[in-house]
Amino acid sequence: MSEFFALVPAAGSGSRMGGELPKQYLPLAGQPMIYHALATLCASADIATVFVVLAPDDTQFHQYDWSAFGDKLQPLYCGGAARAESVLNGLMAAELEPDDWVLVHDAARPCLSREQLARLITGLRDDKVGGILAVPVADTLKRADAAQRVVHTENRDGLWQAQTPQMFRTGLLLQALIAAPKVTDEASAVEALGLHPKLVESETTNFKVTYPQDVRLAELLLKERK
Repeated sequence: MSEFFALVPAAGSGSRMGGELPKQYLPLAGQPMIYHALATLCASADIATVFVVLAPDDTQFHQYDWSAFGDKLQPLYCGGAARAESVLNGLMAAELEPDDWVLVHDAARPCLSREQLARLITGLRDDKVGGILAVPVADTLKRADAAQRVVHTENRDGLWQAQTPQMFRTGLLLQALIAAPKVTDEASAVEALGLHPKLVESETTNFKVTYPQDVRLAELLLKERK
């Protein structure tokens, strides 16, 4: 039978946050930011192993206590310059079977809930392609020019905002990333093969921490859950 694995690319610097500490290690609710995503993934009974892909010269990871996750958490020091490269390197290092499912999740999405994760696995475990967590776009979207003037209003019908985890068979995802190494998410690589990933509806709480103000919101959500 196919198994489920998670892979968290965490080799980036998070330059938009400012400061010298990589974003995944910024303090959040008493732990480094990445801890919260890893905790949710490791708590899933469906997932056999959670791989975290780190930069080869990462010196921060070993400074924290990960013992709560036991052997289920496995660091891989093979991260690349871009996300897609880190995911591809991680998949190759993990040596999974082609039919195994892999759930790729952003280290900077600390508010992923167990319910959202379970909904994704349940919704895709029998799917032929795989898919992603996503939310329908609710806000009005404006197309701007170089001077930040509105050119026109975009039609938001049928538009969704992609989230993670993004869940695909290992063999398919390897093929897709080798063919399209410049993509910003795994679904885009699979789409480039002519396939159509499924959208599993999530919530806006599973947002990506990108700017300093996002840290405050994430901390409020995590404290509320506790």
